[in-house]
Amino acid sequence: MGLRHPEAREIAILMLSAMGDAVHVLPVANALRRAYPGARITWIVQPVPHRLVAGHPAIDEFVLFRRRRGLDAWRSYAELRQAFAGRRFDLLLALQVYFKAGLIAALAPARIRLGFDRARARDMNWLFTNERIPPHPVGHVQDQYFEFLQHLGVDPSPVEWRLEPTPAERELQATFLGELDRPAAALVVGTSRPEKNWRPEHWARLAAALESDFGLRPVIVGGPSAAERAVADVILQRSGVRVVDALGDDVRKLLWLLDGSRLVVSPDTGPLHIARALETPVVGLYGYTNPKRYGPYRRFTDLVVDGYARWPGEDYPCSMTHRPGAMERVTLDMVLEKVGQALTSYPPRGR
Repeated sequence: MGLRHPEAREIAILMLSAMGDAVHVLPVANALRRAYPGARITWIVQPVPHRLVAGHPAIDEFVLFRRRRGLDAWRSYAELRQAFAGRRFDLLLALQVYFKAGLIAALAPARIRLGFDRARARDMNWLFTNERIPPHPVGHVQDQYFEFLQHLGVDPSPVEWRLEPTPAERELQATFLGELDRPAAALVVGTSRPEKNWRPEHWARLAAALESDFGLRPVIVGGPSAAERAVADVILQRSGVRVVDALGDDVRKLLWLLDGSRLVVSPDTGPLHIARALETPVVGLYGYTNPKRYGPYRRFTDLVVDGYARWPGEDYPCSMTHRPGAMERVTLDMVLEKVGQALTSYPPRGR
């Protein structure tokens, strides 16, 4: 199948927020770059995920949406209108479906605004697009984005993220790792949804076992939120081993920490998908969200601790349905089993 819009020379991608979603955009951007080598590709994005993907080789330009709230909200959209002045996109991929994203799609001067089918376009988002991908059963988020490529006649393979530390970041990474007495195990201790989080005391016991049973140095990674800080403090106080506290708001440091770790343990949140893109073995802790939809894409699925299943081996469908309280089914023994499996199934990588 040939390209549906072979004349596209100015292409925009609309995906504003969430680091995990930004990671899922990268294989789409790389496939578009292969299919449209002469096109100019612009990504409309918010500042935090922008810090993760800035300088990516598939993207020619980033347009930042600096979201404001309350009476100043109009300024955010006014700034976008100014950024779009004199531009004309041949094709815009509206990968996000809530109302704010719809307003931005409407503001973007695009001939074709390609969005989700009406059934999946929440918040009346379908009103802001003029071409839509066909309806499709619920699938993995990554495959859902690939539906846009398939609609355009673009082959998503090979699936590439091309997300890696810069040479300068490699030097910082080498210095950090060189000061550790053993390989790092990165612990992602918090998410933006409390229902996805694991108990702090479990993290503390895991940290102790990583040192005593597996010869790893626990490194706490993640953002600067109060919730993450609280969990980190419990780990530092109760684990009884040396734990490196690397929480902070430097997204690129997070990337090179994940890249340099022997393995990562994480609930369903952005760093899990960053680790997957970096090919770092990641033990995923799932209960509230469905790992068939939100799990690591096509690799490390064998390392998922599946608390979403109500009983071992439950053949549940891929869905967006949440299961409140299901993180309680994720036990320490289950996680330790997957840590051991990660170390035996995935040998250390050369850098």
